[in-house]
Amino acid sequence: MLTHEQEKLINATAPVVAEHLNAITQRFYPLMFTRYPEVKPLFNEVHQQSGGQPRALANAVLAYVQLRSNPAQARATLDVVVSKHISLGILPEQYPIVGECLLAAIGEVLGDAVTPEIADAWGALYNELAALLIDLEDQRYREFEQRPGGWRGTRRFKIASTQQESALIRSFILEPEDGERVADHEPGQYIGVRLTINGERVYRHYSLSDTPNGQSYRISIKREEQGQVSRHFHDVLQPGDTLELLPPAGDLTLIEGDEPLLLASGGVGQTPLLPMARHALSLGRQVIYLHAALDAEHDAFKGELEALESEYPEHLQAVRIHERGNEAEHIGRIDRSLLAHYLPDLKTRCYFVGPQGFMTAINSALSELGVDEDRRHFEHFGPSRPLEAA
Repeated sequence: MLTHEQEKLINATAPVVAEHLNAITQRFYPLMFTRYPEVKPLFNEVHQQSGGQPRALANAVLAYVQLRSNPAQARATLDVVVSKHISLGILPEQYPIVGECLLAAIGEVLGDAVTPEIADAWGALYNELAALLIDLEDQRYREFEQRPGGWRGTRRFKIASTQQESALIRSFILEPEDGERVADHEPGQYIGVRLTINGERVYRHYSLSDTPNGQSYRISIKREEQGQVSRHFHDVLQPGDTLELLPPAGDLTLIEGDEPLLLASGGVGQTPLLPMARHALSLGRQVIYLHAALDAEHDAFKGELEALESEYPEHLQAVRIHERGNEAEHIGRIDRSLLAHYLPDLKTRCYFVGPQGFMTAINSALSELGVDEDRRHFEHFGPSRPLEAA
């Protein structure tokens, strides 16, 4: 617990820290990687170069300062951070590393303005946030470990088979090396992957693109020219190769109810939405499934959707949108007018996943159409931005 004096110091200095927080976090990561190179594999290099990771940390620290007076809201808001940490296997002993380097970066950027009392106050604030995250993460680790087929830490899986879904997307069926059961996940969740490339350990997380079956997981990965890990999956890994998985995580899951669902995806963004659609249909819910792709060659899972349409003809309406060509119901992009045409009513729950610009446009259009914020749900893939509205 922070003392009353520390509370006052945090409130008084928060605007100054906020003003310089981007500079602080830009300094923090190089400092941490120099002092503790063993943690560098936990961070996506592309997100470091783009500035996304430092901005995410800055937003998280600032937002916690604002939310800490409401512990219940702070816990709920931190769920996204917790999910990302679960998919990376973050451990309690790693938190002091971050705290040490973050405070050192604050001192370097703000200089003599950081008195020992101010440094102690911000250190206490960080320790409070760290303790909360450690507790939330331990609860999630223990809950998954206790499920049939669950585990803690990493578990070795082998690639059982692969399937090319489009010009750029390939699916990988992963089965446990020990041959035992795998725990069920919630449709819409993702899973952490740990593997070694050129002697270096790397971590990524990918959506689980199929519903649970107790025997395997499926991930579907888009080959990115600048993506070291995606190219490794596409160009190097073969059936029989092994990798390690961390527990499934993620909060973009189906909310119970009987209202219709509108699922809108762009490109590889449909990987979490496809199992959500299958699960919702099995419950008898109405699903409007809008998927945008560049063209037919880049349109993945077409056969699966057609099979779902045949199985649930009264409940599923699948609509393809291509930017070019003539093999889809619509040519162009998912925009306000198209959403207005397919949106059943304003009580519809809307889930949408795709590139950042795609999600921003969909969110804005749905808002203009009158869909309440609590009925608009999306997943941001990349550096966690947990404390921003979704």
